[in-house]
Parts: sequence; C-alpha cells; structure tokens
Amino acid sequence: MIDHTGLTVSNFAKSKAFYAKALAPLGYEVMMEFTAGQIADVDTAGLGTDKPDFWIARGVPNKPRLHIAFAAKNRAAVDAFYKAALAAGGRDNGPPGIRAHYHPDYYGAFVLDPDGHNVEAVCHTAPGRGVNPKRLAAAAKVASAKAGTAKSGTAKKGKTARKIVKRSKKK
Repeated sequence: MIDHTGLTVSNFAKSKAFYAKALAPLGYEVMMEFTAGQIADVDTAGLGTDKPDFWIARGVPNKPRLHIAFAAKNRAAVDAFYKAALAAGGRDNGPPGIRAHYHPDYYGAFVLDPDGHNVEAVCHTAPGRGVNPKRLAAAAKVASAKAGTAKSGTAKKGKTARKIVKRSKKK
C-alpha cells in the first residue's frame, strides 16, 4: 500500500490552489505546508483527507508528465471532481464515464493540471453496490488475455477471456 506520493510543479501557488479546489469534492484539503528552508529548499504542501498523502513541491515539473488517480466514494464525487477541476483551471482529458476496458464498473474522469499532469478521480463501484473483487479479478484476466491475444495472435486466450466475463456478469 502506498503511504504518500508527490510531484513537482512549476508554479507552486497556482498548483496548490488548483489541487485544493479540484480535490475538495473527494474530501482532500491542504493539511501541511512548508516554505522553502523549513524542511526542504522549496515550497511544499501536503494534501489529504486524514493525513497528507499527496504532496506538491515547487520545481521543474516531472517529465514525462505523471498520471495520478484519486479514489472517489461514488460516481457523483467523480462528476464533482471533474467540474471543480475544470473550474480551477484544469483542462479536459476525458469527461466522467464508464471505462469498461478496465472493468465494467470503472467510472472515471481525467483532467490535466496546470503543468499537464493527468489527474483522475475514479470510482470502482456501480451505483448501489460495493466493490466486487471477483468482478475486478475477472476483468483483469480479460484485459490480460486480450493483451496476450493481441501479442500472440492466438484466439484461444480471447475465447477464455470472454467466458470469464460471461461468468462474472452472471454473479
């Protein structure tokens, strides 16, 4: 399990404001902030819900740009993240919706932050249901089998994957 992560941003004040607004619908807020010289040689801020688990620091933005996904409690929170992120200056990189190629209940939205990092909010549950580990495992097998079929050119893996999906949908 990841405890915390972070990235560097070119304009600390602008990025801090962006993340504070964009992540607010997910329960995130700026929890800690240090100016250059306090603990490091650059300005830093930690955002989180119960502890700072996402950090930004002033500097040269990471290259290649990063993709970071934040868990949302439900699909409405994904929608709210998307609207808040766009209102905070983010750029659309994929509106809220189902991404069935990951699994049948994958509902996500994507925005680019001020430095072009791909920021996502994702909910793995269908309305009225919790996460079903069997559906997730089946979807992972399907994705793996499809990748294997595409690489090897064999149809057998693809047929097996379709059977797994059918069985997972019946449950």
